[in-house]
Amino acid sequence: MGLAEEIAAVHAHEGDPQALVGEFRRAVLLVPVAGGGLMTAVTGGVRWIYAFTGEESLARFARARDAPPDEPWEYLELLGARLTDAVIPDMDGPAGVAVDVADEGAAMLFPPARGIVPDDVAVDVGVAGEGRSGL
Repeated sequence: MGLAEEIAAVHAHEGDPQALVGEFRRAVLLVPVAGGGLMTAVTGGVRWIYAFTGEESLARFARARDAPPDEPWEYLELLGARLTDAVIPDMDGPAGVAVDVADEGAAMLFPPARGIVPDDVAVDVGVAGEGRSGL
């Protein structure tokens, strides 16, 4: 099962969260580039990296942002594991990955939590003295 299918299974209350994270780590994601870096947004004190399971979902995101239809979007192809294990630890503050955010009912957030990002950059709310602060 691919990442999009695992996300759909979780939304249908039939998925396994551990299988979802495993599929996310193995998936090749399309990550748009803007202004010399990865396209992100900050919400609730967390920087979210936008990532997409395919060109169709990236195109829907571009249309939702009113991008001209004939204008190509630059993107990188990165493994989910590379995002969580190499990119997020180098970011300033808590960061996670927002997958297929333009697809209502198919989007999934991978927050800066243990089991998703490395423990030393995880934010575990309610666990004193562990993880990053900033939320």
